[in-house]
Amino acid sequence: MSDDRITRMQTFLHGLQDHICTSLQQLDGQAGFAEDSWQRAEGGGGRSRVLKDGAVFEQAGVGFSRVHGERMPPSATAHRPELAGRSWSALGVSLVLHPRNPHVPTTHMNVRYFEAHKPDAEAVWWFGGGFDLTPFYPADEDVRHWHRTAAAACAPYGDEVYARYKRWCDEYFYLKHRNETRGVGGIFFDDLNDGGFERCFGLTQAVGNAFLDAYLPIVQRRHATPYTEREREFQLYRRGRYVEFNLVWDRGTLFGLQSGGRTESILMSLPPRVRFEYGYQPEAGSAEAKLADYLVPRDWL
Repeated sequence: MSDDRITRMQTFLHGLQDHICTSLQQLDGQAGFAEDSWQRAEGGGGRSRVLKDGAVFEQAGVGFSRVHGERMPPSATAHRPELAGRSWSALGVSLVLHPRNPHVPTTHMNVRYFEAHKPDAEAVWWFGGGFDLTPFYPADEDVRHWHRTAAAACAPYGDEVYARYKRWCDEYFYLKHRNETRGVGGIFFDDLNDGGFERCFGLTQAVGNAFLDAYLPIVQRRHATPYTEREREFQLYRRGRYVEFNLVWDRGTLFGLQSGGRTESILMSLPPRVRFEYGYQPEAGSAEAKLADYLVPRDWL
């Protein structure tokens, strides 16, 4: 049963990666994805796809990985101590898109599956995933569309699912040292195994398949919006928050590095250009100052 579960998830993930890359490449119209297939010495491998210097996307990374090992890394056993001493397998698709235009939000999506094994013991398995939106110049209609699409994907699996995963997203993608969320949220879930494999697999598929429906209309509305050098500089400054979260708080980054993952693939989430500025304060009443109002969780439905 274990091999069957992993094979089914891999088939879904390969198709999801292909569909997302094709759609983003068509939307960009200028640059294409280059694929970098890799093998991990400790077991497994993946295919990393990166689009650079496009008309719409300054950089877009969409990666698939399937890796396994004999010992759990510290970041995983700290979160789930019962996994100590088990062999493990993990596979997923993860993407981060950094658009060129400051009026198009950065976004992240991930769907994944994990199994851990021990002789003479039942396998431990779960799914995880979600997607979140990080705008620099937010538009209410975009954020509402994003959350409505997320809610629709969750709806067949229970009336409370979206609300729970939305709250989890707000709490997870939170920069404690800045006292602000990374963006306007979305949905996030982990350790999903209640209700049986088929239900959990179906929900994970629904989330992965909903991503383009949530994101592409926003890109299509905003990618031709004129912008100034000031707006571009603010985008580069706010990208610094993305770097801070991924390197300080993100469990996936820690797991990948501690488990001997491929560094280039793990860190392809980082923006190609970013700037840091000491003590930056936006001008009162400016569009830049208004962003702070969006970095506090609210009900977008």
